[in-house]
Amino acid sequence: MSKPPSSGGDSDLGTDERPTFAPDGPPASGVDTGRIVLAQAQSLRLGPLRVEPALRRILHEDGREEIAEPRVMQVLVALIQAGGQILSRSDLMMSCWHGVVVGEDAVDRVIGRVRRLAEGLGAGVFKLETITKVGYRLVATGPGFEIGPQPSEAPAPAGPSICVLPFANMSDDPQQEYFSDGITEDVITDLSKVSALFVTARTTAFALRGQAIDVPSIARQLNVGHVLEGSVRKAAGRVRITAQLIDGATGGHVWAERYDRDLKDIFALQDEISQAIVAALKLQLLPEEKETIERRGTTDAEAYTLLLMARRRYIKDHDGDLRGLKAIERLCRRAVEIDPGYANAWALLAAAQTALYFYHGCLDEDGLATAERALSLDANLAAAHAVKGRHLWQRGRETEARREIEAALALDPQSWEANSEAGRLNYLLGRPRDAIGYFEKAVTLMETANYDGAMLISCYGEVGDAEAMRGAAQMTLSRSEKVLEYNPSNGAALSYGAFALAALGDGERARDWIGHARLIAADDWNMRYNFACTASLHLKDADLALALLDEVLTSSTVSYVRCAELDRDLDTVRDDPRFEAMLQAARTRGAAANLTR
Repeated sequence: MSKPPSSGGDSDLGTDERPTFAPDGPPASGVDTGRIVLAQAQSLRLGPLRVEPALRRILHEDGREEIAEPRVMQVLVALIQAGGQILSRSDLMMSCWHGVVVGEDAVDRVIGRVRRLAEGLGAGVFKLETITKVGYRLVATGPGFEIGPQPSEAPAPAGPSICVLPFANMSDDPQQEYFSDGITEDVITDLSKVSALFVTARTTAFALRGQAIDVPSIARQLNVGHVLEGSVRKAAGRVRITAQLIDGATGGHVWAERYDRDLKDIFALQDEISQAIVAALKLQLLPEEKETIERRGTTDAEAYTLLLMARRRYIKDHDGDLRGLKAIERLCRRAVEIDPGYANAWALLAAAQTALYFYHGCLDEDGLATAERALSLDANLAAAHAVKGRHLWQRGRETEARREIEAALALDPQSWEANSEAGRLNYLLGRPRDAIGYFEKAVTLMETANYDGAMLISCYGEVGDAEAMRGAAQMTLSRSEKVLEYNPSNGAALSYGAFALAALGDGERARDWIGHARLIAADDWNMRYNFACTASLHLKDADLALALLDEVLTSSTVSYVRCAELDRDLDTVRDDPRFEAMLQAARTRGAAANLTR
């Protein structure tokens, strides 16, 4: 089986491509879009859409967001800037590949992705047109729709605003990046508690990692007044943090400081940084806000460091990698051994145990008691309420489950866990329109939220929104490919990527992914269940769907019966006698082992 494709990007320069041409000289079409450097490109209008090249995202008027692959975004920007004129392949090679020699198949692949993106985004008002042996252009097909380099600005926040860029890891060990990321995330969380300050979301800020940052340009694109950047160095029990607050309009420094402390003083250091930023912005920190910021959950630096490590792994592996989830469990267990009162560590441990229980059949701990332990220590943990709601639903206690998830949303509307579980519950209750809003928000809160993207595919399909379904499939495929770049055996990414490919009409590649994954992740039952949904809903292959379901329902320890009973992705095989026979056999086994509920 072939290896799943990469995310596009610079991988289009791979060894499988035969160099065929290297364009040079002036643009072949006479249209000079210049070199497209995403980090420096301003936001553009594309009819009702806002295109943000630096963040690789496209925003709909209703708030929906699409994430494009880097090379796809470069080509799209070039075509927009051409204003409806034709760009030759040579033009695109110079502006998007910067003259680097690649094979024609690399260009063809990216053009194909741009075409699918255009079809999904255009809402019937523009398309990508091929002019045989000449080039490509964007063509408006709807009235009053303009294609051209029309600058676009984000809506301005009502008051002071800031974007916290990922702090650079200056430690000798690149593996220490989890620590610099954790510090960044905590600064974002602290500042978000200041009611008078608008803070750019973590996912938006972290999308800028690794780019050459021009602060005034980024500030204009995000329409924020200030940008915070810094660095972290951790070594030999000490931590050094530098931070500088920059005026978004002028690029000048408003405040800068360097801190050099013992690691055990990390909590006081974080408080100092947050309060210094608030003071520099001339904001008033309310007493309750100050108290909330200073509530760290632990006073032990080692427990905190372990939680940061686990949190980093959770972002990457929360829904598909058995080894990653086991590592998170071990890290959190050690953290709560050091500090048994560390509620945040108990909550993350509950999330990992829940994923291990439901996705991988690990029965040592199902996560419910752990979530309740977290809530006994801190009743305001939205993620723990969401985990508890998941368990209550699985046990058939629907009213209590709804209450827990509603509590999670009320406590933290920006919680990924709360929004994802609210989407899941609404979908299982047969309310796809209600589920869509929660899943749409979830994908903006977690960059690896492939489950939520796949659920959007199903929800949009159920409500008959083909355009939105295609957009969700493109986003899910792109995110899955990105995960597979660093972890080719991630079962969730493989299954959701195959689901997206099938939804996009590429059944051949979807089958290829399924065959490949069944070999490399032989005991991933959640992956096989998702593949069954793909085969049933999009491939219309009842035999393959039932064969996969048989593997899941026969071999998995944790029963998938309840999901299979309710999942409308399986409706095409529901009337097959083999399906009911599998379910009944699984019910019998589950009842005997007391696992169905």
